[in-house]
Amino acid sequence: MLAEERRTMRTSPNRIIGVVFGAVYLLVGLLGFAVTGGVSFFATEGGLLLGVFAVNPFHNVAHLLIGAALLIAGLAGVRAAKGVNIAVGAAYLALGVVGFFLAGTALNVLALNTADHILHLASALVLLGVGLGADRADQRLAA
Repeated sequence: MLAEERRTMRTSPNRIIGVVFGAVYLLVGLLGFAVTGGVSFFATEGGLLLGVFAVNPFHNVAHLLIGAALLIAGLAGVRAAKGVNIAVGAAYLALGVVGFFLAGTALNVLALNTADHILHLASALVLLGVGLGADRADQRLAA
């Protein structure tokens, strides 16, 4: 691998976003368990993480799985990071929109609130923006 290819692999926006978002979502998933003691796994109303974001144990596990996927893909290579960023971004976009309709219903098994919807939509914009817009010329370098 040429030095330029190695540099591109290290500085890929998709890899950087994947690793950073992955680490953050893993941390959020772990911290969520500190505020969900006594909350049932699929409770429609959960504890408040950072006093704002509603979470229940199921929501925490989802954050852990998403964080792990983003982190592993970000460490694996450009192609993996790009694919997972797009997939997670699309899922968060759907969840951000659908979440507004789930809140206050028995279908709200993630204990979502308005702050969650906004964060999911913001995450979707970043992940999809980077996933779809960055590393186009570097796809041939993907590992």
